[in-house]
Amino acid sequence: MADVPPDCTRPLTRLRALQWLDKRANFERRPPRSGSFGLARMRALLQELGHPQRQFPAAHLAGTKGKGSTAAMLAAVVRAAGYRVGCYLSPHVDRIEERITVAGRPISTADLLAAFRVVIPAVDTLDRRAARRGTAGPTWFEVLTALAFVHFARSRVDLAVIETGLGGRLDATNLCKPIVSMITSVSYDHMDMLGDTLTAIATEKAGIIRRGCPVISAATHPEAIAAVTRQAAVRRARVSLLDRDFRIVNAKPSPTKARPRSAPNRFSLHLPPDTAIGSYTTAMPGQHQAINAAVAIMAARVLGDRGFLIPEKALRRGIENTRLPARIEWLTEDPPVILDAAHNVASMRSLIETLHHTPSLPRRRVLIFAASRDKQLREMLQVARSLFTEVVLTRYATNPRAATVATLRKAAEQAGWTEPHLASAPQEAVVVARRLAAGRGLICVAGSFFLAAEARSALTPQTAR
Repeated sequence: MADVPPDCTRPLTRLRALQWLDKRANFERRPPRSGSFGLARMRALLQELGHPQRQFPAAHLAGTKGKGSTAAMLAAVVRAAGYRVGCYLSPHVDRIEERITVAGRPISTADLLAAFRVVIPAVDTLDRRAARRGTAGPTWFEVLTALAFVHFARSRVDLAVIETGLGGRLDATNLCKPIVSMITSVSYDHMDMLGDTLTAIATEKAGIIRRGCPVISAATHPEAIAAVTRQAAVRRARVSLLDRDFRIVNAKPSPTKARPRSAPNRFSLHLPPDTAIGSYTTAMPGQHQAINAAVAIMAARVLGDRGFLIPEKALRRGIENTRLPARIEWLTEDPPVILDAAHNVASMRSLIETLHHTPSLPRRRVLIFAASRDKQLREMLQVARSLFTEVVLTRYATNPRAATVATLRKAAEQAGWTEPHLASAPQEAVVVARRLAAGRGLICVAGSFFLAAEARSALTPQTAR
């Protein structure tokens, strides 16, 4: 039964609404039980709401990493072309409102509560039905996705750019109506739910492909490519692959005097046989952001075939202006402090590669690390050893899936760290890292969005949001 019934006489506040939401099953915090991951609840919820997802076209993304950046870039590009664009991302770093934006602005408290007032009665109805059957009602992510769909429909967006939460085939977002689909890079993550091979993982992510809906993919591993192209063939969907149908040329940092270390990337995008279609600059550092930008640009070209008028100027402006928190985010340059949400091996490699190509890095380089217990902890810490001289292991408090410090210490020792430093909480880890950096060394936070959120306030208390 809903904890905030629709006929409640007390006014619905943001706090009460989020407290009600947080009592629902949340797979971001606790893995689902066997058989509890599926689309039946979400389908019933959207039917109860009158199918708000049918009131706007969507650009739908799945992938292991790069989804959020790609989604944000595409949304910025289409917005720069003059369209009203909704964007649904996950997870958030600081506030839940970050996940749902329209016209580049996070959902306001008033609009969030307006969506809750629509969704709560529908959830309450489904909860009663589920109780009679002895099953569970909609989950946290399903409710939040419904809130986003309701807000986008009420806002009359011209397009919604929608990122999957987990996997793709059974993700709550997979009931949207895409006119273009994107699959970013595919690597190992969430193996307990998606499978322990790249074929299995890519097949789950390729489950977002719809009949006749064009697909843009940045998958590069042969197993992942085969899975994506196989699903596209079944769905009779045209697929464009990185390094086959489009490629990035001369991707390199573009240093600036104002921010010499956090340099953006400049690259050219080519179509076969060797036709350059434009040169672009990303706001976020890292060569992987050039790949994300290329996927967004190719998706924008598909939208152009679907009636959206997107001039080259909008492409460049959208890519250049897109920034997201905790994506190799330089909080300060002197001393250098970086916040990154790298939460799997591939993301950690991208972080390390980017920093390796950053000029004038200090000799002392301290990593503050925490991650969920289901991640490849040893492998992530092994990759980190190629750059960092010290590691401070800690545990975030906002998610019960967090690995204990003892578990992290064992993984670090297996990865070759002989003397890892330990801290009971991110705030203490920041103190330890600052001591090790001695005011001149690099401090980098990585391993989880949850760690990034908790560490930010300790690293920049004067500007914490």
